Amino acid sequence: MPPREGITLTGILLAAGRGRRFDPAGVRNKLLQRLPGGDFVVVASARKLLAVLPRVVAVVPPSDGGVADALRALGCTVTVCPDADSGMGLSLAHAIRHAPLDTHGAGGWLVALGDMPFVADATLQALVRAIDDGAGIAAPLFDGRRGNPVAFGAIHHAALLALDGDQGARRLLTSSPVTTIAVPDPGILRDIDTQGDLPD
Repeated sequence: MPPREGITLTGILLAAGRGRRFDPAGVRNKLLQRLPGGDFVVVASARKLLAVLPRVVAVVPPSDGGVADALRALGCTVTVCPDADSGMGLSLAHAIRHAPLDTHGAGGWLVALGDMPFVADATLQALVRAIDDGAGIAAPLFDGRRGNPVAFGAIHHAALLALDGDQGARRLLTSSPVTTIAVPDPGILRDIDTQGDLPD
């Protein structure tokens, strides 16, 4: 079931990491590897968000090998984070600055990772509904394990803008109430971290 009309969440796609575990030499960008259907990893991840939300802001590093072009072609708003190498927290804060709340201060953000293209649409829809229904933070749970993406309500705007370092929003998740949503979706735990993670 798609989200109800009036949803004001913005999708955030974090695509600014260097993927050093995938290729320590930095030659192969994991986000630009092809999946069996032909899409780049990052394109498949972005399509998931765009199927559920009307606006997606993607954050990329200054030199991305073509990630920004691929995401713009899909219809994402792309913003370059000059400090991307300083960690996911700074990249997320940068993205939030470029994804403002609506004029009434309502809404929030569904924060997804560019290397996680296997999340089910139904999971994204459930997270959006949870924020729409009043949750401050909503996270999916599969087989007892919490995964990604994570949705944040407007109440956490200031805290998200203050993020830095490599922990992303992890501290926020441990210090604030989180609504967990059990989903039959192993994709919330499946990322492309090494070359062996790419499907055949």
